[in-house]
Amino acid sequence: MDQQDLKLSKKLISSYKKRLEKEILDRSMKLKIPQNKFEEIINNNNELINLKKTLEDLETEFESHSKV
Repeated sequence: MDQQDLKLSKKLISSYKKRLEKEILDRSMKLKIPQNKFEEIINNNNELINLKKTLEDLETEFESHSKV
């Protein structure tokens, strides 16, 4: 994967992560879930955890390609 692919992947995953967080927030507000509870939901959501990990991995990959 070249740097351009890494940048695009990071951008797409990051965008998806933000949309997912917003969806959780919006639904939580509709359901009148307290703020601390929906923050807990966001922090413990498996999909969001995996997205964060993937973004970290892509960042590491990007940095290693940048040094070459």
